Amino acid sequence: MVRERITVGGIVQGVGFRPFVYRLARELALTGRIVNTVHGVEIEAEGRPGNVEQLVRALRADAPPLARVGAIGRRPVEPEGGSDFRIENSPTAEGRTAGVAPDSAVCADCLAEMCNRSDRRWRYPFINCTNCGPRYTIITDIPYDRPTTTMAGFEMCPDCRQEYENPLDRRFHAQPNACPLCGPRAWLATADGSELELAAGEDPLHVAGRLLRRGHLLAVKGLGGFHLACDATSEKAVATLRSRKRRQGKPFALMLPGLAAVERICRTDRTARAWLASAARPILLLPKRKRPASGLALSVSPGMEEHGVMLPYTPLHYLLLEAAGDLPLVMTSGNMSDEPIVIDNEGALDSLAQVADYFLLHDRPIRMRNDDSVMRRAGRKVFPVRRSRGFAPRPVRLRRKLPPVLAVGGQLKNTVCLVRGRDAFISQHVGDIDGGDSYRFFVDTVGQMLRLFELEPDRVACDMHPGYQSSRWARRHGGKPVVEVQHHHAHIVSCMADNGITGRVLGVALDGTGYGPDGTLWGGEFLAADESGFERLGHLPLCKLPGGEAAIRHTWRTARSLFGAAMGMEKLDKLGLELWSRVGRDAVSTVDRMISTGINCPLSSGCGRLFDAVAALTGVCTEALYEGQAAVELEAMATRVSSARARKYEFRLNQSGAMVVPDLAPLLEAVAVDCAGSVEPPEIARGFHDCLVSVISAVCRRLSAESGLNRVVLSGGVFNNRLILESLGCRLRGLGLRVYSHREVPPGDGGISLGQAVIAAHN
Repeated sequence: MVRERITVGGIVQGVGFRPFVYRLARELALTGRIVNTVHGVEIEAEGRPGNVEQLVRALRADAPPLARVGAIGRRPVEPEGGSDFRIENSPTAEGRTAGVAPDSAVCADCLAEMCNRSDRRWRYPFINCTNCGPRYTIITDIPYDRPTTTMAGFEMCPDCRQEYENPLDRRFHAQPNACPLCGPRAWLATADGSELELAAGEDPLHVAGRLLRRGHLLAVKGLGGFHLACDATSEKAVATLRSRKRRQGKPFALMLPGLAAVERICRTDRTARAWLASAARPILLLPKRKRPASGLALSVSPGMEEHGVMLPYTPLHYLLLEAAGDLPLVMTSGNMSDEPIVIDNEGALDSLAQVADYFLLHDRPIRMRNDDSVMRRAGRKVFPVRRSRGFAPRPVRLRRKLPPVLAVGGQLKNTVCLVRGRDAFISQHVGDIDGGDSYRFFVDTVGQMLRLFELEPDRVACDMHPGYQSSRWARRHGGKPVVEVQHHHAHIVSCMADNGITGRVLGVALDGTGYGPDGTLWGGEFLAADESGFERLGHLPLCKLPGGEAAIRHTWRTARSLFGAAMGMEKLDKLGLELWSRVGRDAVSTVDRMISTGINCPLSSGCGRLFDAVAALTGVCTEALYEGQAAVELEAMATRVSSARARKYEFRLNQSGAMVVPDLAPLLEAVAVDCAGSVEPPEIARGFHDCLVSVISAVCRRLSAESGLNRVVLSGGVFNNRLILESLGCRLRGLGLRVYSHREVPPGDGGISLGQAVIAAHN
């Protein structure tokens, strides 16, 4: 007989790992114990050597569905000759390194119980077990036990307590465990906060569904915050939501009752269906069917060729959709534009009273707001556009151990990253942190991450832009040495870490803007980079941005600058484009003076500005109402035709000293001529996409030949564009290059905190 002390790291708390080991040990006739520790779990197993070995193999091979097993340590200890295997209470200690599980969609077993009239949890909107339910959003400290969650105030009834304490029960140590007698409850309230009086025995979820069917707008408290919900088939309801929320143009996400409902409005395949039904339950961007049978309101996603769809992920959502007659529902973040999602009842009643007609509330507190994750297909690959609920704070596994670092991300689509050993823990989506509530959310997220992982960082990494709120916080409050990281270097290293590669690569970082060390705005960059540094080998042509950020909002300004520089203002005006008369000659003249004098015209190599300019000239988007709108709508326009019908555009590949800078004047002049002629905008948009892919491929081919680098890493917000990502990947692989794009973290600014952390750890 032997006895071993086995330590298991990773996400092994709150996911049913201890009862799994308990049952396995009993089957293998092992004695000993298992206990949650601040580092994971610790097992002492005694029995025949072969049986102990079988237990260790099963820890990784047969782990519960929500577990992520990390390092497994083993060492022999003196046999004790016990007679049973026990689950022991968790100790409290310092040096906490246990992983925290992401929130998970309600499981099939719980749904079956919720729909069973004879079950004591019939129609209970907070049913859960060790295999599903809230985790990250309710945890206040670790180890993950009931007193360190927002369920601490709900005392379990005898039946729930018996389940909770029985190692053979599916709810053993399920921290949110509750029932209608002892757990959270839901109710309906009017906009003034008064609880809606219901008839005796009437279910608030039934009434909520009836209100949605009648066209009302509801604020719904969910897992990581509030949603604003309405009937997605009602043009009036969707238009009212847009008006009240002040969200013009940006697509709304949809929640649908099941995969069959998704199939009626979108094209899916096996991969898409698996992601939709996964425990993470993300919003997945899927192509629209040409003639959807659902009768969705056109204003759900105007100008788009995709819908963002998700399935219900809490029992409350399932009950609400059922009560709404399985209508497709708009389920958009419960906030006003540019503000963080609301998480508490009082805050919702205060900030959303002018938006929602009624409020579906509950009394389970949310500790950390956690917006819905958004995923997108590109070929066979699914990658995150926004990584949040269902994924955060699950770590990205690094190639080797690194010193402890805190990275605070950028200004837009902010996330926070902590590196500890080989794990990089990335926070939920924080968003744009211009100030106010969004900045306070950022500060709270930093504090919560440091507390949960009890990390004392050696240094703090931030973007080198002096005006970013996250960078200012790092310089003022970090209390540690600050490492400033160039924005596009962080993008490339983020993708390297995402793919588990190290060493020098050819990086292509394409986005809208980032602070350049030379004082210009970068965004169309070709870098030779590794974790320690980078060299700029090439970039897209510089253009003047008349008015700076105003040119990003008013895309016609960028169009005036780019097309005027490419072909001359006089020649551009002779085309007689309708855009300039629509904008007004006075406004155009003012911008022309800014361009000619260079006053308030920062220089930018941003690839996103090319999309802005072409979108403006084709009439797709002349005034951007949300960040990235022009690029998103231009891509949607381009998908309406094939490459065979696309216009064919040309460019020249120039080299300025050691720097490769493509000449895009032939492309831009031809686009302008086509816009003035009778060419259809989709043909122009697709031709622009195809030519841009050719430009990037040609630059990579030359730089690879000159540098000897054959690994190409693609990062930056432009690689959210499916057409660019798929076409460029095929083209580069056809040149014999190895291509890497994002897998677990977003290509946009939501991923740069990972790159910042890895770079700071190496410097």
